[in-house]
Amino acid sequence: MGKEENYKRIKKFCLNWGADLFGTADVSSLKDGFAVSVKAAKDLNTAISLGVRVSSGVLSEIENQPTKLYFHHYRVVNMFLDQLALRLSNFIQNSGSQALPIPASIIVDWQKQTAHLSHKHIGHLAGLGWIGRNNLLVNKRLGSQFRLVTVLTDMPLKYDKPTKEDCGKCRACVVICPVKAIKEKKEDFDHLGCFELLKEFQRQKVVEQYICGICVKACNRKDHEK
Repeated sequence: MGKEENYKRIKKFCLNWGADLFGTADVSSLKDGFAVSVKAAKDLNTAISLGVRVSSGVLSEIENQPTKLYFHHYRVVNMFLDQLALRLSNFIQNSGSQALPIPASIIVDWQKQTAHLSHKHIGHLAGLGWIGRNNLLVNKRLGSQFRLVTVLTDMPLKYDKPTKEDCGKCRACVVICPVKAIKEKKEDFDHLGCFELLKEFQRQKVVEQYICGICVKACNRKDHEK
């Protein structure tokens, strides 16, 4: 099959299994920055980026800190994404190509908040959205209210293009951040300030993992004009 046919087949498979967002990108130039062995990623120059939305009902509970319900939901969505990536990887391998599923939420370096690779930057390259002021991927339909997973493959696929959109006039996340980690320019995002808040939530036993959700709740494209 050609790239276009493979793309349509893979996209249909992912959407049927519950993906809300789907995109593809050439990541050959990014592989040196992956925390994946050279052997495992060899020849896997294509990334399939998948997104699954987070429940707006669960997010509505969040005020000035994450909730137990959000913590549970966060883990469930990540587990669903990992299962989706596993299904896709097996589907690709059964089609005769190689595939490597990358975990949705395993942090390699908490201080730098980095994983095996950056799902959000790959999502950007795959046309799922743009990097917002909140340092998250922002989709024109879902805002930042979704989670991501990535599958690397050597299957011939057509590539999606990054969007040229941005947050525009919306500053909902800037206003609501408790520690003012979110700035006017996305490049000025205060990673350390954000991480200190996550550690404080964990110290207070609010949640058992470094998560927040405050800016995720605020980033809802339906409620804010560009």
